[in-house]
Amino acid sequence: MAGKQFPSLAHARPASASSRRLVAVAALLILLAASYFLLLSPSSPRPTPAVLASPSATTSFLASLDSFLAAPRPSASPAATPGDLDAAIRAKEEARLYGEPGSAWPAAAGPLRVYVYEMPSKFTYDLLRLFRDSYRETDNLTSNGSPVHRLIEQHSIDYWLWADLIAPESQRLLKSVVRVLRQEEADIFYVPFFTTISYFLLEKQECKALYRVWEHISRFNFQKVFALGHPHGQTSVYEALKWVTDQPAWQHSEGRDHVIPVHHPWSFKSVRRFVKKAIWLLPDMDSTGNWYKPGQVYLEKDVILPYVPNVDLCDSKCVSETQSKRNILLFFRGRLKRNAGGKIRSKLVAELKGVEDIVIEEGSAGAVGKVAAQNGMRKSLFCLSPAGDTPSSARLFDAIVSGCIPVIISDELELPFEGILDYRKIALFVSSSDAVQPGWLVKYLRGIDAKRVNEMQSNLVKYSRHFLYSSPAQPLGPEDLTWRMIAGKLVNIKLHIRRSQRVVRESRSSCTCECRVGNTTRML
Repeated sequence: MAGKQFPSLAHARPASASSRRLVAVAALLILLAASYFLLLSPSSPRPTPAVLASPSATTSFLASLDSFLAAPRPSASPAATPGDLDAAIRAKEEARLYGEPGSAWPAAAGPLRVYVYEMPSKFTYDLLRLFRDSYRETDNLTSNGSPVHRLIEQHSIDYWLWADLIAPESQRLLKSVVRVLRQEEADIFYVPFFTTISYFLLEKQECKALYRVWEHISRFNFQKVFALGHPHGQTSVYEALKWVTDQPAWQHSEGRDHVIPVHHPWSFKSVRRFVKKAIWLLPDMDSTGNWYKPGQVYLEKDVILPYVPNVDLCDSKCVSETQSKRNILLFFRGRLKRNAGGKIRSKLVAELKGVEDIVIEEGSAGAVGKVAAQNGMRKSLFCLSPAGDTPSSARLFDAIVSGCIPVIISDELELPFEGILDYRKIALFVSSSDAVQPGWLVKYLRGIDAKRVNEMQSNLVKYSRHFLYSSPAQPLGPEDLTWRMIAGKLVNIKLHIRRSQRVVRESRSSCTCECRVGNTTRML
């Protein structure tokens, strides 16, 4: 390894001049032989690049949003809801089950069919315009020290999914999901409400006092909350909630086949208990109860999605070019004091402060912080990814796209798309109890051999495509993997919908079989 030498990661001693000449001659002979056989053999397909992205694709939220809002609105119009939606759904499901051509069921035999609600503009386009028109003014507006506009951007998964679903089919690249315009044909229903924008730019800032009053009232009288309307003519989560729960498809399934983006841990918080049967798109699952109430979130129902990275992609060329500059053993830049599981950060600072080859810095996710974090990660072999206020942290995904091997210290962490991706190939997992032992973490990292480091760096280049939201959405990107994860839940969703429709109300209304296994972290 070039750059600064670490004990077990250093190069071997250079060979003698005569040895180098012999190696060069042997390499030349092998090259000539290989060229000869390639000329004689039939042409074969080129290897697939590690990151496949359309040259016209953009991963910038702001650039994509500007183009989206400037373009004409998609013209596809959903069909009217059948008078008897239950009967129409049963007829379609039976046709699929008994072999209607082109209608295989479940969706694993074809693309996932998603019905996208046409919600009023104040829940969708108006909220996006509010962010677009005001984000420059929020540069100095902070929440717990982090710029509000950046918090919205890193939780903008709702925008990326919706923009892809409603795009003209000729512009879409994903084959795992297709939009349908008839509710009876849908496997899943998508609710396009921008909960993070609503929370930070409406509820939290301008309506905070009244929002708390509503939250208090809602504990006692759900209908009374709906009757209040929204303050000062602004959009509220309660209006959005009423609009969705009034839909026949929601009432048919009690929301079990509805997807709701709840990617910021504060968003939709006051009304979550009314939509807890829906599929939530989450940043993590905090089993401690600090952010989600018991029974609201679990892996069998919900899907974990990655944060939008705050740094630019370091592709294979970048990783190769920065290899000689990675002279920092372990890097961290972020808030050094956090609550809940994030208290581990202050302990790690005390343990690692002043250690050679380790950089620990206080910082936030603003423009200056982005540059500092990006530069630091591209100079480092390992990037520390401890728990924050929640088990997850955007820093994990910044490290992945920077070619910096994440060192995850978060015992309650659940990871995006883990039914598809094996994180052991790209990250190290360390328990909190081990990490704070004097000298333990530094000794562990210095003991990792160069071969394993190189393999993990190569895997990071290959895996980075799974964490880059883009327009248009790319195959095997996070949008694609989201729908693949949901497709894998379809049979279980149908089971619970049908069971709820026939269970006698006086009998047990929920399964008593508890098969959820607690999350425990082992060192890997």
